[in-house]
Amino acid sequence: MNTPRRGLPAKQAASSQQIGEMQVRQQREDFQIALRALLMRPLLGPAHKDFASVRRQADKLREWFARETGWPLAVERDGARLFKRPADTSDPTRGLPDFDRRRYVLLCLACAFLERSVIQTTLRDLGKGIMELAADPGMSMRGFVFTLGSASERRELVAVCKFLLEMGVLMRIAGDEDDYVHSQPGSQGDALYDVQRRALSGLLAATRGPSTWSVGEAPISLEERLAALVSEYVTENEDGRRTAIRHSLSRRLLDDPVLYTKSLGEPEASYFVNQRGVMAGRLCEMTGLVAEQRAEGLALTDDGTLTDVAMPAEGTEGHVTLLVAEYLASGYRETDKPFVSSVTSVVAFIRDATDRHGHYWRKSAREPGAEKELAAIALARLRCLHLIELTGEAIQTLPAIARFTLGPIELKSGNGSHPPSNLDLFTK
Repeated sequence: MNTPRRGLPAKQAASSQQIGEMQVRQQREDFQIALRALLMRPLLGPAHKDFASVRRQADKLREWFARETGWPLAVERDGARLFKRPADTSDPTRGLPDFDRRRYVLLCLACAFLERSVIQTTLRDLGKGIMELAADPGMSMRGFVFTLGSASERRELVAVCKFLLEMGVLMRIAGDEDDYVHSQPGSQGDALYDVQRRALSGLLAATRGPSTWSVGEAPISLEERLAALVSEYVTENEDGRRTAIRHSLSRRLLDDPVLYTKSLGEPEASYFVNQRGVMAGRLCEMTGLVAEQRAEGLALTDDGTLTDVAMPAEGTEGHVTLLVAEYLASGYRETDKPFVSSVTSVVAFIRDATDRHGHYWRKSAREPGAEKELAAIALARLRCLHLIELTGEAIQTLPAIARFTLGPIELKSGNGSHPPSNLDLFTK
């Protein structure tokens, strides 16, 4: 006859409970690492330090993204792709740094060449392939010319190539891109790459490829084309519309520095006002972000690791940007409403600030005329962070800029080549 089983001794039971809690905590941390990695880098190669976490948490990640944002996630042995689709395609600050329309055309031509190329290619062959595609009469009719006849065109090619390297579409085997830029005709400057076709096929995150449009069906304007690329089916009932609104708001909260209520349409604003606390809590719980709620909107803040535009930032440009933010914020606080300034006034402010703070800046930033370039950099950064609106010469501050100000400066020992390291940043 079997005797009844008895419970574990008290100490052993307590130890088992601690182990279980530790495993749950480790799983949660592993999930958060994977989630943040995909938010920061939606196209992730196997060499990325957090790719192992993404593979371990793949099922949970797919479920979370499908529920909270509607973004599809594909995880395979040789890479992961989160198909992030923006909720707002009209934001002019979205885009690759230093990429204008011409470089985007070169990027598309480079991808078209690589899609048809063999498994290995060289930088020179990539350039020649783009030249051949650019020679199409349809391209020349639109005024696009690419001949690789100048160092500036070679720099454009290298900029595109470096982006593809960063995305894992190309893997450098040998050579150096900078040698190619400065090489002369007939010289040996070149680089050899492996082409990662899986990463190449996942580069476009559109719901529908542009090549699937017929001539009569294709959208005409840029705005229509961008909207068509990310247009998604919405079930025609109340639950479907509510889910679409929630996904759109979650995408903006995860992607944008701040979400202002006034930027939303009536249905979205109504849902946002009623549900923003719940949404923020759910998103912050898994991402590690911290919610800042104000009457004007909501921001999910971070320590600076989950962003491509830091504020404040190090170096001369970072210091100048913080000074300009404080200057504009002071005007906003004094009027307690959107403060309208101008690029000219910011340039003048930086010129005056050079006398007080210039000894912390690099030498070139103290030269006459440098204030214009510094103003352009600072305003571009503030615009990307949705702290200002910039229309021509006019600058209009947005509510979130009121959270930036300078605390007391305490000089640190050193050679004076850097701005003070304890510039305080606080929330109003």
